Amino acid sequence: MSTAMPFDAGTTLMSDVTAAVETAGLTLRERYTPYARGVSLSEVVDEIHANDDAVLGVLREPLSRARPGSQWAEDELAGGALPPGEWWVVDPAEGNINHVHGMPDWAVTATLVSDNRPVLTVVHLPLTGDTYTAVADGGARLNGRPLRVSAKTDLGAALIGTGQARPGEDERTFRRIGDSVAAMLTAGLVVRVSVPATMELIHVAAGRMDAFWQFSDVRSGLVAGALLVAEAGGVVTDLAGAPWSTGSRDFLAAAPGIHAATLKVHASIA
Repeated sequence: MSTAMPFDAGTTLMSDVTAAVETAGLTLRERYTPYARGVSLSEVVDEIHANDDAVLGVLREPLSRARPGSQWAEDELAGGALPPGEWWVVDPAEGNINHVHGMPDWAVTATLVSDNRPVLTVVHLPLTGDTYTAVADGGARLNGRPLRVSAKTDLGAALIGTGQARPGEDERTFRRIGDSVAAMLTAGLVVRVSVPATMELIHVAAGRMDAFWQFSDVRSGLVAGALLVAEAGGVVTDLAGAPWSTGSRDFLAAAPGIHAATLKVHASIA
């Protein structure tokens, strides 16, 4: 990910951020129903915004207090590099579309990004109570237990994932997604196409999946998982093999043993 100086999280930052994210998770869990809410597009969008507003109302102040001087990346669907300094990149309801449709794959995430390098993250799954954490150069953990990526070396044995980053992607991106899924269906064992990215990337970090790629630069869906995978021993690059950053246009996180083979498959996709 980076050769920058090790990040000093201090003695209380991780505990403060974890407490804030887990408390915010209670709000999102209270809003959850096991059935879909909203029929029309406007109704679904209203439900999504209501989730975001409710969780941000709980989360924003304690995160800002935990890291004085940090700034807030407002648009959770934005991409590209951030200005210098420390920024909170937060998704108050990662997988919001799943939440409002009564599905269980959603989380609350908060990632501290310093000079465009994710340096600390907390991903909390309110339905299970699981909390994934990582600190740059300090490892990745699930409920305090170290995480390690898959040891696979054969792409033909790999479980791989991808997904759509945001509604309304351009036609070329949709075509690339389809072409890449077809190529990986041939090269890999099984391909999952699902959202959100973070819920796929925690599986890569935990060794349950072997790789995840996305044609996207949406920061809030990638920074948490990128840090978790890297700190669990994975390789995080763009689809040309260059080190990934918040300014990258696409994304790949993979176990070291299949990273090169996965890149090779994608090299043939225009």
